[in-house]
Amino acid sequence: MMRLTVLGATGSIGCSTVDVMLRHPERFSAHALVGHRNSEKMLELAQKLRPAWVVMTDVAAAAALQGRLPDGVRLAEGMDAASELAASSETDMVMAAMVGAAGLPATLAAVRAGKRVGLANKECLVTAGRIFMAAAQRSGAAVVPVDSEHAAVHQCLVGHDRASVTRVILTASGGPFRDRDPSTLYHVTPAEAVAHPNWDMGAKISIDSATMMNKALELIEARWLFDVPPEKLSAIVHPESIVHAMVEYLDGSVLAQLAMPDMRMPIAYAMQAEPRLATGISWLDLARTGSLHFQAVDHARFPAMALVEHVLRGDDSLSIVFNAANEVANAAFRAGRIGFMDIVATVEQVLSRIPCTPVVTLEEVWQVDADARAVAEEVICA
Repeated sequence: MMRLTVLGATGSIGCSTVDVMLRHPERFSAHALVGHRNSEKMLELAQKLRPAWVVMTDVAAAAALQGRLPDGVRLAEGMDAASELAASSETDMVMAAMVGAAGLPATLAAVRAGKRVGLANKECLVTAGRIFMAAAQRSGAAVVPVDSEHAAVHQCLVGHDRASVTRVILTASGGPFRDRDPSTLYHVTPAEAVAHPNWDMGAKISIDSATMMNKALELIEARWLFDVPPEKLSAIVHPESIVHAMVEYLDGSVLAQLAMPDMRMPIAYAMQAEPRLATGISWLDLARTGSLHFQAVDHARFPAMALVEHVLRGDDSLSIVFNAANEVANAAFRAGRIGFMDIVATVEQVLSRIPCTPVVTLEEVWQVDADARAVAEEVICA
């Protein structure tokens, strides 16, 4: 039986992971569930899975669970506890689903310990891709992507010569504004931006989808996950979100992975690729779907996709700045401090003000991240 530690257990990816685990209780058990503030959701999950440990990184949330967990479930608090359990000999696999750069320490601890890591936290690769993948290579950790697009690429690459790959193509839904006149996007409200047409996600990632910043970040991830040079990475808008990614080969063949848009599929693939696991997702009926549509990414509507081309070709600090400035600008938009189109404009300004440099240690990652956040606040307040 595989013992899982789930980082970000109370979020959407974490809850979908729990759903897959509960469908296969003979294959999976929970060693630890790690959450941040949602103590009531964690209590519900702990009652269902009976993990050995529950960790809340927020002190008040941990206090709210004191004396309420099922018998035998131990309680801890703080990121250090999460990192320790992720690297524990009692953990076979870590599902890394914490949101933001906060998830990096525990996920990196799991990688350094040689664990199987289901990677749903894009910031691990965006902010520290070189460090992260080098650590995985040294320890022998298996890093399996959980994003539907990267899981699709992973499947399209299996059994094929990497030197024959000519393009990796990630699909993007285009979010709620894929057909909207770019000139009207200056007046978008947070409520409009959060209303994703295909996926039920948190506010931050929904807005990243609306700006296509999430796809830009996924291109950076793909660079590290699959060791693909920037010139072989691209994206295409696909409103139905049924084709999750494609890989083009030297002979002109294009392999695609298709499935209904449901995160339980890539989660299950990360947990166990062979034999495949039943996930409970709806079967894909292409006859009923009727047709699939594709369109080029419009850089006027989605300037983040033009900006990331510059980031991909620069030193590592650029992707750290790109991510950190976006997190600050995204939050500022949700708080009503800036407009929708100011999100990417803020990121662009921050990129122009912080030096482009190599990054080789975690201390340097945190320093560049902190500098970018400080400059982003200056830009927003100006």
